[in-house]
Amino acid sequence: MEFNYTPKHASWLNIAEIEINVMDIVCTKRRIGNKNLLIKETKAFCDYRNENNCKISWNFTKGDADEKLSKHYT
Repeated sequence: MEFNYTPKHASWLNIAEIEINVMDIVCTKRRIGNKNLLIKETKAFCDYRNENNCKISWNFTKGDADEKLSKHYT
């Protein structure tokens, strides 16, 4: 498993949070009391997602951000 730095202000953080949520729903939404089992389960999840080219459809555009956050602009 590899961890990469993700800036807090980037939309990449949202994508990472979505992927972690998918992993929680599919794989880890139960108590796993054994570290080796946790590693095995998360690796199987990652391998499956990678082998099947699973992607997140990111549709939030700059225009969407401008509209949603316009009340915060000066």
